[in-house]
Amino acid sequence: MKEITNKIALDGGLEIGGGRFTLIAGPCAIEGEEMCMEVAEGLKRVCAELGIQYIFKASFDKANRSSIHSQRGVGIGRGMEILAKVKAECGVPVLTDVHEAWQCAIAAETADVLQIPAFLARQTDLVVAAAETGRAVNVKKGQFMAPWDMKQVIGKCVDSGNTQVMLTERGSSFGYNTLVVDMTGLVEMRSYGYPVIFDATHAVQKPGANGTSSGGCREYVPYLMNAALAVGVDGIFAEVHPCPEKAISDAANQIALKDIRPILEHAIEIDKITKRY
Repeated sequence: MKEITNKIALDGGLEIGGGRFTLIAGPCAIEGEEMCMEVAEGLKRVCAELGIQYIFKASFDKANRSSIHSQRGVGIGRGMEILAKVKAECGVPVLTDVHEAWQCAIAAETADVLQIPAFLARQTDLVVAAAETGRAVNVKKGQFMAPWDMKQVIGKCVDSGNTQVMLTERGSSFGYNTLVVDMTGLVEMRSYGYPVIFDATHAVQKPGANGTSSGGCREYVPYLMNAALAVGVDGIFAEVHPCPEKAISDAANQIALKDIRPILEHAIEIDKITKRY
């Protein structure tokens, strides 16, 4: 595993790729201001106590849905207002997904990191628009892409004048409704010199398995998280919700807010061992 990568510097001194454990976490979708504040405050407190860097994440729109009847979130206008409040009152950086090129400039007014969803990782116009904002860009590897395919995605960002790039692994399609994680892919992607994040909750998702929604196995999240940290990733991405069963998206694989501390306590010890050697 490459020891040194580019460092992604965010406001407030947070630095991804600088050797510290970074957690990117929050609810899958923005369902309301009160819930986002609850999660952000809770995760900030736990991360501060454990010495973990924290970035809040939530999506203003879930454009990729199994059913046309599925709820999608609050929309970009209200969504950015809520993210701005989280950022101001909790004092943490925020990350959100963008699905179309026109959304990038609007989201960049508030978000510290713009995230390209896995299904859109090859969409050149979207990747370039996100990079051109100057904000850090987190690109999730498509479920249909090989790790080495992501080298070209990095090139699109760098050629657009932005080296503030990180890659996120969220699993690869394996037959129907199933994802698998190739840990060697984490090593491969990090060899390109940019931070690599592991998405521990989407990796246990079962896309479309419930017919009108996706399924998942959240009980496997800690195991895959620890495995990725043992390989040497720069951070963990996780979806966390006060009551996952009631979430409008990814109800089967989000982690309950009350359960996150022991998972992170174990994870930080694995991370320390890896970085020690």
